Amino acid sequence: MARRVPMFHAPRRAGRRRRLSWAAMGCAPVLVLGGTLLGHEIGDRHDSGVRLAANSEITLIGHGLGHGRGMGQWGAFGYAKQGWSSAQILSHFYGGTTAGKVDNPPVTVVLTERDVVNVHADAGMRVGNQVVAPGQAVRLSGSTATITAGCGGAVVSTVTAPNGLVSPVNAGANRPANEWLKFCGNNDAFRGSLGYNPSGDVINVLSVDDYVKGVTPREALPVWGDQGGTEALKAQAVAARSYVLAAMNRGKVIDDTQNSQVYGGASGEDPRTNAAADATAGQVLNGTDGKPAFTEFSSSTGGYSAGVGFPAAVDDGDALSPNHNWTAQVSAASIGSAFGVGQLTDIAVTKANGLGAEFGRALEVRVTGTGGTVTVTGDQARTKLQLKSAWFSIAGQPKPQIVAPSAGVSSGSGPAATLPGDISIPGLGSLGSVSDLVNAATTAIAAKVAELGGTNGALGQALGPVLALPGLPGAVQAFQNGNVYFSQDTGAHALIGQALQAFLAQGAQLVKGFPAADQLN
Repeated sequence: MARRVPMFHAPRRAGRRRRLSWAAMGCAPVLVLGGTLLGHEIGDRHDSGVRLAANSEITLIGHGLGHGRGMGQWGAFGYAKQGWSSAQILSHFYGGTTAGKVDNPPVTVVLTERDVVNVHADAGMRVGNQVVAPGQAVRLSGSTATITAGCGGAVVSTVTAPNGLVSPVNAGANRPANEWLKFCGNNDAFRGSLGYNPSGDVINVLSVDDYVKGVTPREALPVWGDQGGTEALKAQAVAARSYVLAAMNRGKVIDDTQNSQVYGGASGEDPRTNAAADATAGQVLNGTDGKPAFTEFSSSTGGYSAGVGFPAAVDDGDALSPNHNWTAQVSAASIGSAFGVGQLTDIAVTKANGLGAEFGRALEVRVTGTGGTVTVTGDQARTKLQLKSAWFSIAGQPKPQIVAPSAGVSSGSGPAATLPGDISIPGLGSLGSVSDLVNAATTAIAAKVAELGGTNGALGQALGPVLALPGLPGAVQAFQNGNVYFSQDTGAHALIGQALQAFLAQGAQLVKGFPAADQLN
């Protein structure tokens, strides 16, 4: 599921099920650190070094808001303010995807706050082949449609709704506001058709581009469009469109909550996010199978995306997030109770992904008390302790075991990390094209690895393939303990440890150029 933690709650209306109706919000391109973050094995050691008493308070140091998978919404905003395009933002967070286009297919959304379909429209409606005049309303009951003289008025006629839907008077996407269907009572408006699914849920059936207009203002802040963040809103629109199509391909039931994407219908739309949706109409990100990618996103990555589903990416744009850094004080008694271990005697993050401050996201947490020991994932611990994210550490504990993210680590940022081999880049000289560059870099980097002792030497194992640096006459490969950079002018050189960290902090190759010598400290 694509759960996103909200920044704030909008007022909740009455309904049979609670809908969390909120906006879920939470550069110098750089390359990732390698194995300078690798730690020792925890093994069977059960003492974290944190001394506890019954009334102890544990300090947790954390970063970000939400699961951190895929795009960070605050990071997208930060990068947009730095001048990045929506395509650059999307490529940065969703490594390995390619731009695609769809023909505006339909989406079916369960409206979790609705029990009854009783609607009207200024321009009239249709039920099957029956035209419903302006001023009349339709109340559905199964496949029966009762047409009334206005909401709650006298019955005009009863007809069959063959598909169980009430539809706009004119078919098609992006219909004008007078054709939107409105619920009797509160006049909440929706594009497309309204009706019931076989389970009896109220549903809204509409085109995906219309759907995105109802999602984007609930999943991003429209005001960003006035603050230099228009490209972030466009990136959000593409991510929302890709996500819902991928989710449907997986058989997921789409609803209007954070279990899918928060959706508010036409009444929740905003001109700024509508402009972003229109500017990206039909645009999606495709995975390696050529189908829309499952583009999860969350409010704030804390400075590094999680590396689940897509390669982990540095997120310098997230510095603007109000949840970029946080701390929490949790009592020993509440931790012991939450995990059912009795009086707490020890708690430790035993595995983390090693990306960013405080060893990165917690992957495994061990909780010990007088009633036993429980080992859970970082996400489970986050839920139990009601934390903002799983990127947290416990003040005073030693370094955990570092485990690389399941999807790996991105070696590029900004424009697309992979480019067609026949594209020419200024400065490549005799290498000619990207494919020539990658081939030359692969040979040179392999020689450098061998010179430094092979996979058991200073660099360690490779974390990914050789990648051309978008728009630049060079390439890079990430290793456990550092990166190796290549350009035709400088050859291949390795940066490890503090040298690599300093290189990244100073703007990496865009500012410093390509390294002309190895720096292994």
